[in-house]
Amino acid sequence: MRYKGYDVAPSAHALPSGLYAANLIIESPTATSGASFTFDALDYFFEPDHAIAYAARWARLWIDQRSKSARA
Repeated sequence: MRYKGYDVAPSAHALPSGLYAANLIIESPTATSGASFTFDALDYFFEPDHAIAYAARWARLWIDQRSKSARA
């Protein structure tokens, strides 16, 4: 998915405990610089779709905060 020019790839990783880790990769709109940010195990969930939704929401917040900081 894309959000404000960033490529966002949320995912859920199944753990032996039966939980799912919310993982995330965000690639900067300036892909030529190779800026990529990886966030593993943001939180844990019982359902994989909850983990993915959380990671996607977390990405939007992270990108919005980063955009605010760049304007300041």
